[in-house]
Amino acid sequence: MRLLVAALASELVAFPDDLPGFDRLVTGPGKLQATYALTRALDATAYDEVVVVGTAGAIDARLDADVYEISAALQHDVTDIDGIVGQHVSLPPRVELEAEGVTIATGDHFVDDAEAVAVIRPLGAGLVDMETYAYIWVAQRFGVPIRVLKAVSDRAQDGAITDWHAAVTACSHQLRNRIRADYDV
Repeated sequence: MRLLVAALASELVAFPDDLPGFDRLVTGPGKLQATYALTRALDATAYDEVVVVGTAGAIDARLDADVYEISAALQHDVTDIDGIVGQHVSLPPRVELEAEGVTIATGDHFVDDAEAVAVIRPLGAGLVDMETYAYIWVAQRFGVPIRVLKAVSDRAQDGAITDWHAAVTACSHQLRNRIRADYDV
């Protein structure tokens, strides 16, 4: 059995309530809610794989409005005791997956301005979201394989929240098509 995870129910609107071979988990937005909900789920049930779907802002202009496999995540909203952005005091700077794909920068705020993007881009990420680092970190603590698929909903620039609201349903359909193709469900 696999666990299908999304931060928001709106990211799953294109998915049937019952997807064969998958349980479903909506965690709520942000790293704390993602950590709490996924920890509870993995503590309660042994899953063969966690499959995360959701939206992300593109901060790399080369990334089109498509679905991307995530290969690594970092936190863009932490600073260590030496003032280094992206470095946490006790967590690894990056969590890696075996998949080929894009690096995502996770933070607890919705990125929607050019100044924030200018700070995040040098960290080496192509996408931004609010949960992926937490999902990967938790799944790895439990030793459960995890796969993360993100659909680009916006450009993380001024007005991105308006773009996200307009795009989330289309992104859900893109993600549903990818899950159908990859898992035959």
